[in-house]
Amino acid sequence: MTSTTQAPQSGVRTAQPEHLGHVIFIAAAAAMGGFLFGYDSSVINGAVEAIRTKYDIGSAALAQVIAIALIGCAVGAATAGRIADRIGRIRCMQIAAVLFTISAVGSALPFALWDLALWRIVGGFAIGMASVIGPAYIAEVAPPAYRGRLGSFQQAAIVVGIAVSQLVNWGLLNAAGGDQRGHLMGLEAWQVMLGVMVVPAVLYGLLSFAIPESPRFLISVGKHERAREILAEVEGESTDLNARVAEIELAMKSEHKSTFKDLLGGGFFFKPIVWIGIGLSVFQQFVGINVAFYYSSTLWQSVGVDPTDSFFYSFTTSIINIVGTVIAMIFVDRVGRKPLALIGSIGMAVGLALEAWAFSSHLVDGKLPATQGWVALIAAHVFVLFFALSWGVVVWVMLGEMFPNKIRAAALGVAAAAQWIANWAITASFPSLADWNLSGTYVIYTVCAALSVPFVLKFVKETKGKSLEEMG
Repeated sequence: MTSTTQAPQSGVRTAQPEHLGHVIFIAAAAAMGGFLFGYDSSVINGAVEAIRTKYDIGSAALAQVIAIALIGCAVGAATAGRIADRIGRIRCMQIAAVLFTISAVGSALPFALWDLALWRIVGGFAIGMASVIGPAYIAEVAPPAYRGRLGSFQQAAIVVGIAVSQLVNWGLLNAAGGDQRGHLMGLEAWQVMLGVMVVPAVLYGLLSFAIPESPRFLISVGKHERAREILAEVEGESTDLNARVAEIELAMKSEHKSTFKDLLGGGFFFKPIVWIGIGLSVFQQFVGINVAFYYSSTLWQSVGVDPTDSFFYSFTTSIINIVGTVIAMIFVDRVGRKPLALIGSIGMAVGLALEAWAFSSHLVDGKLPATQGWVALIAAHVFVLFFALSWGVVVWVMLGEMFPNKIRAAALGVAAAAQWIANWAITASFPSLADWNLSGTYVIYTVCAALSVPFVLKFVKETKGKSLEEMG
């Protein structure tokens, strides 16, 4: 989830130079939740085939174990805001850190398939909390002139977390002799992969004790003096602290608490703008992006790639994801949201179509022919690059901007819920679809990418350069 970058304007408060380093540290510490979001989401990639063989389960059952974390994600995302308003942003981060730690230990030491699924749900709940609390906290603590750039820390941390998880998985697989079930530190390699997340989870928890509570939350519970101290830390002593506190109080009092009822209207239950937000969320997932992060090792092995090489390709794909995200962060305010989305849709459709063609070939000695193998590998990286430089960032930017003020919070909640549900549908269906017809599965994703072009052209309005108030 990334925010738009806003250039400092005249009259906008800026952090004093001596405070900026402190503010960056605070934002980076909070963004550790995003790192864990990415890490925990994709680390399962290294364990999929080992779980299949250890518990002797079919594709449908395997898919449920992988996808069940998304149920926890949805619940965590839905409840994090209320928890944070009740006990504070920092306490919410600490709860998420504890849940990440418990999930890592439990997933590494499961008694059976059912409790592995349970620990996946616990980790998913933590992911959902981190997906909400990190951006909210950074937005509340960051000085206005730096809010966009500091807000982008969360998205950057997510893609770095994905990449690090794949690098760690690859290193551990090599240490175990290329066998996901090879012994390592008294456990099977896949168990160590899932357990390593304890390290960043504990670090996240420790960092949460080193950063201040949100001034907005402190003001909401009557701790005005502490709020002034923190505002002085992040915005500088020269800031009129009393005026800032009064400004925050006024903003909180004038906020409209949007509800589900506010979204109703029009001929199809929701208002049209809400359906457009849901459409953006669903298309973002229906192109199959999370197949690349949850199942890529399994995918490559299914067409004859050596396990160690398949793990390495998962890592290189995640590096491409980082590159694409950086490109999007640079151009989203320059090119605009809509053109970037269209460029991404076309690029994704081409990459997915090439993958569908490559996977349609018959395997020779358990492997794709050389030409098709290289096409599949390059096309997979092209697909991820075009997703990352467009829909991966643009959708979150647009969802934060496109809704009128009076329904923004509720509409964003519905759109985010649609995204988790679509993510679950793709994640749960891929193993069975791949067993049915791998090429056909990629044709479905190609069609979704192609359909996103007319959807964007007809329904999506450009939000670049418009204030939130202009959205209605």
